[in-house]
Amino acid sequence: MRGVIKGIIVAAVLATALAPARARAEGYVSPFAGVHFGNNDIENEFVWGADAGYMGAGVFGVEADFGYGPNAFNEPIDNHILDLMGNLIIGIPLGGTHGAGVRPYVTAGLGLVQTKIDTGLGDSTTNDFGFNVGGGVMGFFSNHVGLRGDVRYFRSFQNNSTFDNIDNGINIDLKNFDFWRGSIGLVIR
Repeated sequence: MRGVIKGIIVAAVLATALAPARARAEGYVSPFAGVHFGNNDIENEFVWGADAGYMGAGVFGVEADFGYGPNAFNEPIDNHILDLMGNLIIGIPLGGTHGAGVRPYVTAGLGLVQTKIDTGLGDSTTNDFGFNVGGGVMGFFSNHVGLRGDVRYFRSFQNNSTFDNIDNGINIDLKNFDFWRGSIGLVIR
């Protein structure tokens, strides 16, 4: 009889240990601030925005990325860079999907890259189809709050001509427009 009881206890312990953990899905929002770099026309210019996403079991997910850089071209004219991307994200939750932990991730997606330059004499706005690819890390202090650091590369698919207004001394090259964005932000899940 003792052998049967020991067998049942061993089977129960093994079943508990080998049972799959409960999968948790999580949504998050991450407002951020950062800088554009890697393009001579917008080097080290301020950008702000937000990411919002959803990850199933904390590993695979989707994300919307919005970034806005006012006065991105550092010229005495009205201008900005805006991106709106739909991304796939893959992250590995070290420490689990709740409580304190760290999640490195990679992300890539497609969407809109808009540039606007208005000299007062004319307006040049481009709405280009583009892509982004990047990665970063999310660090959580609790179940719901953490910080996120992120670096992404953006590029438009269109080959726009140079915006050149010699009268105002403005020469901004938008051919195969690309840039990097580094950011840090709060993440709420």
